[in-house]
Amino acid sequence: MGNSTILDIIGSVVIAGFLLMIVLNLYGTISNATFVTNNELVVQTNLVTLVTLMEHDFRRLGYCANPVKVADPTLNIKAASAHSISFVTDVNCNGNLDTLTYSVSDTSALHSTTNPHDMFLLRTIDGVTQRLSLGLTMFNFSYYDVLGDSIPNPVADPRQIYTMQLSIELQSPAAYDTTYSYAYWRQLRLTSQNLRNR
Repeated sequence: MGNSTILDIIGSVVIAGFLLMIVLNLYGTISNATFVTNNELVVQTNLVTLVTLMEHDFRRLGYCANPVKVADPTLNIKAASAHSISFVTDVNCNGNLDTLTYSVSDTSALHSTTNPHDMFLLRTIDGVTQRLSLGLTMFNFSYYDVLGDSIPNPVADPRQIYTMQLSIELQSPAAYDTTYSYAYWRQLRLTSQNLRNR
């Protein structure tokens, strides 16, 4: 009877050990899934915020509440390169033209996250810069002329730009097991009615 009791106790301990390992493994899996899901949610939310802002601004490229001030639509884009663009718009709809510039910082400028690849998106209106920290890791422009041919970067003559393509990638500020959550967005042939009106 004594041996049987010892074997029952040893069997119970082994089964309890297996159950404990299963519970710990399940907890680790749930923690992993929760962290990754939260990272993906943050990245997707930031991407929607950024795309909404940029689509609003680019739709108004060359717009002015006082249209007399936009004498030549070919001059709406001031400068353009692979990672920046500068154009005129009426940001506050007050009838005055503003110069709006989108550009990026280098990756060493953003110290508040552990991601070594993210950078600030710089949105400058008439010399006043907003630094947006949204996990931006890629911000690339391609430009095309009226025939759809690619224009080399940096664009020597912004008057040639008829349409453009913008590619954006965002990553999570922190990694899980060295893997960053990311979201990618590409706007094909982005244009403005005021840019086409030439």
